[in-house]
Amino acid sequence: MKKLFVFVFIIIAQSFYGQDKVAKKPEYVLIINNEIGTMADVEKYGADGYVKSMVKGVSENERNELAKKFGDKIGDKEFVILIEIFSEQEKIENDKKNAAQSEKSQKLVKEDEYILKLNEKAKDFTLKLIDGKEVKLSDLKGKVVLVNFWATWCAPCLMEFYEIPSKIIEPNKNTDFVFLAISSGETQEVVSKKVVKLRKDGIDFNYGIDPNGKIWNEFAKGSIPKNFLLDQDGVLRFMSTGNTPDNLDNIAAEIKKLLAK
Repeated sequence: MKKLFVFVFIIIAQSFYGQDKVAKKPEYVLIINNEIGTMADVEKYGADGYVKSMVKGVSENERNELAKKFGDKIGDKEFVILIEIFSEQEKIENDKKNAAQSEKSQKLVKEDEYILKLNEKAKDFTLKLIDGKEVKLSDLKGKVVLVNFWATWCAPCLMEFYEIPSKIIEPNKNTDFVFLAISSGETQEVVSKKVVKLRKDGIDFNYGIDPNGKIWNEFAKGSIPKNFLLDQDGVLRFMSTGNTPDNLDNIAAEIKKLLAK
């Protein structure tokens, strides 16, 4: 991969940090009933209704115990997924339970996770960066701003970060585009520790913190990662949840449209 020079999202007067090549995107390690499995295994168990539970991410101690058994096949704790499979008897009982609850479940309505709605203007906020600097949203008027909410424990968020340099930052480094990566609900100490690892892998953004969730509460609730694309006047034009395969490509296309206006 060619050496990238990543646009620094937080500096009002545009400047750049040199960035070493981005490390290979991490892969999930699937532990199925205490043995390493494949995605094909998971899909088959899932299709047949045998998946009892799935937990993304483990503690550092759990990761180390798995490493003792499986060696260097076990990477960072955030990318380990523990999957438990029903026994035959458990599956029979679970199928009965699901059948009894199916009618009730169909009536449930998914709660809207977006507080800021399309075509609404985002409220002004001041974001503290882990290096002590601050950036104010209103000072970015005239620029297209991508607000990304993430957390150090969120594997999909971290997976997304490995593609943001090539798909979002690099193509827009010479434009009026700003990327704000905001860790919500975590302390500066926790975020700074994770950033050390990310920067070693070439993910060299300038990260912001929202320890009390004040900024997050103006934008959304529910799951992360969440991305909010604001136009030159701070109006929301595109939003997304999760790290789906085409998500960053869709965001990149929307950024291009806004910059062309």
